[in-house]
Amino acid sequence: MTLDILYLDDDLVVVNKPSGLLVHRTDLAKHEQDAVVQRLNEQLGKWVYPIHRLDRATSGVLVMALKEDVAGALGEQFMARTTDKVYQAIVRGYPQELGTIDYPLAKLNEEKGRSRFKIEGTEKPAVSHFKTLQRYEINIPVSRYPKMRLSLVEVKPEQGRTHQIRRHFKHVFHPLLGDTRYGCRHHNQVMRQHWSEDLRLMLHAKSLTFKHPTTQSTLSIEAPLEQDMKSLLSWLEKHPSN
Repeated sequence: MTLDILYLDDDLVVVNKPSGLLVHRTDLAKHEQDAVVQRLNEQLGKWVYPIHRLDRATSGVLVMALKEDVAGALGEQFMARTTDKVYQAIVRGYPQELGTIDYPLAKLNEEKGRSRFKIEGTEKPAVSHFKTLQRYEINIPVSRYPKMRLSLVEVKPEQGRTHQIRRHFKHVFHPLLGDTRYGCRHHNQVMRQHWSEDLRLMLHAKSLTFKHPTTQSTLSIEAPLEQDMKSLLSWLEKHPSN
């Protein structure tokens, strides 16, 4: 139950968050007893301060402060967008080689049962840059297509809007594989039949670069892929596009 610590000093800790684990308990998940904050409190024997969030199903780099003033300084960096965040995702279809998705996002209604609905008039700028790393073509029919097409992309979001990457790639018709809210049910269903019933959101926070609030040195932390995503990519590599 211990977390994989990627970096640790007297001021902050960086972990590789596993998929399926909340960052911290929320009003929408009051029944949950397990979260990154609670695990680190026990693992380190001290209180930790969450700085940013990753979706529950997303794996990868997550930084937390060990002091309140450090938390404030780190929070200012995220608010000022001076951090550099890099994600990897598996998406439906073949996006262009390089692209930018500039599409404002509204707040989502977090009321139970209505989380799919955006709140009109709350739109804020949201920009995500991406490049396609690899394309795959699997000889399995899906929906009305004779073959399935998937791509591995690297994404650099400028902001950190709620579900920004997931919503942006849905907007450009390349939803993330395994996404049960914004994704393609046909692709998800086929992959659960031919790959794994435990298919999850294929989104990984690969690296995070920021300035250490105390030493002022630049830290660039990278998190290895979880085994399920690594295994899926190994399988997909046997099916390169022509």
